[in-house]
Amino acid sequence: MGELVGVQSEGRVAWITIDHPPANSLSQAVLAGLRSAFAEVAADESLRAAVLTGAGDRFFVAGADINEFLSQGADGTRAKIADGQQLTLEMERQRYPIVAAINGFALGGGLELAMACDLRVASSTAKLGQPEVLLGIIPGWGGTQRLPRLVGRGRALEMLLSGEQVSVERALEIGLVNRVVPPEDLHTVAEELASRLADQAPLAVAAIKRAVGLGLVRSLAEGLAEELREFDSAFRTSDAGEGLSAFLEKRRAKWTGA
Repeated sequence: MGELVGVQSEGRVAWITIDHPPANSLSQAVLAGLRSAFAEVAADESLRAAVLTGAGDRFFVAGADINEFLSQGADGTRAKIADGQQLTLEMERQRYPIVAAINGFALGGGLELAMACDLRVASSTAKLGQPEVLLGIIPGWGGTQRLPRLVGRGRALEMLLSGEQVSVERALEIGLVNRVVPPEDLHTVAEELASRLADQAPLAVAAIKRAVGLGLVRSLAEGLAEELREFDSAFRTSDAGEGLSAFLEKRRAKWTGA
């Protein structure tokens, strides 16, 4: 894992970096490295947020490893796609928020990986797209499902059916990324954002992630019922008592995750 996916801590934030030259493509080994990295962060209670990025300044992730696709055949490729889908679900289910620091091209599986993160900060030099249709295939790691949820059906179909890359300015306009910053500021801004999230009550953060995720695939009534369950659970925690007391006492809360 150390060669292809690195994990480095900065305070309560873990930086997970894909380093697979020349384009940080998603091979089976990279997927395994990512799974191990996210699990490593989850096991460390001192870490409360993560940033996912690519090594270098040209590629976040350029996409799947096409050579690996061709060598595996249809059955092997299907298994790899299923494995990648499972990874994205695991990312969304992590107790901690994940920020994508998109430092360059995020194409195909790269964009799908970024969309599985909770927030996305992009360098002004980045490009995003789902070009699978140009290869005669379709996205397989969530592009047809998460993209419409993020930007709406019409905008998603325009990207998916044309295969065209979009600028970060357009990505910001349609809600595909949360922020666009100069390349030299990407690390700082992503770190500041992740640190701000890490400062929040960890049980409440995890509950919000669960409620939003489940609500997106259920009716409004079902989503509200889920929100009520999560609220009730959160309200009974020690952190909630601490947060409410800190507010009344005009001091900063000290979260324990209990």
